[in-house]
Amino acid sequence: MKLIRHGELNKEKPGVIIDDVYYDLSAFGEDFNETFFETEGLKRLETYLEVNKDKLERLPEGTRIGSPIARPSKIVCIGLNYADHAHETGAPLPPEPVVFMKATTALVGPFDDIIIPKNSEKTDWEVELAFVIGKKASYVEESEAMDYVAGYCLHNDVSERAFQLERNGTWDKGKGCDTFAPIGPFLATKDEIADPDNLRLWLKVNDKMMQDGNTKTFIFKIPFLVHYLSQFMTLLPGDIISTGTPSGVGLGMNPPVYLKPGDVVELGIDGLGTSKQKVVAYAQN
Repeated sequence: MKLIRHGELNKEKPGVIIDDVYYDLSAFGEDFNETFFETEGLKRLETYLEVNKDKLERLPEGTRIGSPIARPSKIVCIGLNYADHAHETGAPLPPEPVVFMKATTALVGPFDDIIIPKNSEKTDWEVELAFVIGKKASYVEESEAMDYVAGYCLHNDVSERAFQLERNGTWDKGKGCDTFAPIGPFLATKDEIADPDNLRLWLKVNDKMMQDGNTKTFIFKIPFLVHYLSQFMTLLPGDIISTGTPSGVGLGMNPPVYLKPGDVVELGIDGLGTSKQKVVAYAQN
C-alpha cells in the first residue's frame, strides 16, 4: 500500500494511492498516527480497501499532499551513514552510528516551501531514505529488527550548517527548524520495496543534479539501526528514522553552496516517488 495524507497543514486527512490514482480515506475514520500503527492499523486498512476499493472518492487535482505520517513522537536521524558523504565533509568514518533528532515541528509535506530560518546563511539539502516504525521497539535483536518496520518514505533532511556546526553543542540546532523535514509524497509499506539496501536516491537544485547515490553504500543498514537505536530509546509506532545522505551536499562543495530564496529543490528515491520544495525567505508574522 501507498499511504498519503492530504488537505490543509495540520488538518490532513488520510488517503491512499492505488494504480497511481489518489483517493480520500476519510471514511476509514483513522489518521496514520501512533495509535494506528500500534493497533495493527495496516491490517485493518488492507481489509477495508478489499471491501471498499470501488467506493473510494478520487482527490481533486491540486489537492495539497501532507506528510504521510501524522506528527510522530520523534524523528531520529543518522549522520554520516555514507562513506562518500563523510569524506566530503572532512569527517572520519563513524565507528558507531551518529544519532541526532529533528524537531517534530519541522515536519511538512513533500511540496511545501522550505523556509530559510531567521539569521540563516548556510541552509543545505540532504536527500534521505526514511523508514517508519510499526510497533514499539526496545532492545530489539538485529535478526528481528525488520519486524518493527512499517514502511519507507522520501525525506529531505534540510540542515542549517552554521547552526549545526558553528553554534556549539549538538547538531540538533541546525536540523529542527520549521519546514526542515519534508516527508513523502507517500509511505510505501514494506511489501512495496523489494530491497531497501539497493535504492537510487537523487536530488537536484534548480534542475542541476547535486546528489546521485544508492543505499547499497550504507555504512549501517536498517536492521542494525533499529537494533542500535532501541538500546538507547524506545521507538514508538509512527516514529520516523532517517538513514543519512550520500555525497553532494552544499557543505561539501568547494566553495560551499547554500540555498537561497527562489531556489527549487527536487528529490526522489526508487519506488518512493519524488518531492519538490521552493525555497523562501523567513518572513516575520
